[in-house]
Amino acid sequence: MTPDTNTMNQLRAIVDAARERRAEDVTVLDLTDVSSTLEYFVICTATAGLQLNAVQENIREKAQATGLPRPSVEGPSERWLLLAFGGSVVVHIMTKDAREYYDLEGLWSDARVLDFPEPEVKA
Repeated sequence: MTPDTNTMNQLRAIVDAARERRAEDVTVLDLTDVSSTLEYFVICTATAGLQLNAVQENIREKAQATGLPRPSVEGPSERWLLLAFGGSVVVHIMTKDAREYYDLEGLWSDARVLDFPEPEVKA
């Protein structure tokens, strides 16, 4: 299923917010064809607890501006924070070690990966 324009804008805002706080390897999984309860995962890597918090705060702010509901936050943890925006979007902010250990992309390998390229930097 192809996400509608509003959903794509919400996902883009989350991806951009994560990148603004230097999150790495930001990946969006479309779960609509492989799960009856989940729609989208956004998974990104942060280096440590302080960055985990900075990324989640920026995502919360930018996502709510797009009309997403206030998220429930699981954690806090020094390795993994989860923000659940209702059932539609779940954001996983993880350290590199946690991301490799839990391998969410592997667990959800049947999901389609949505591409959100980084904006080109003009010289």
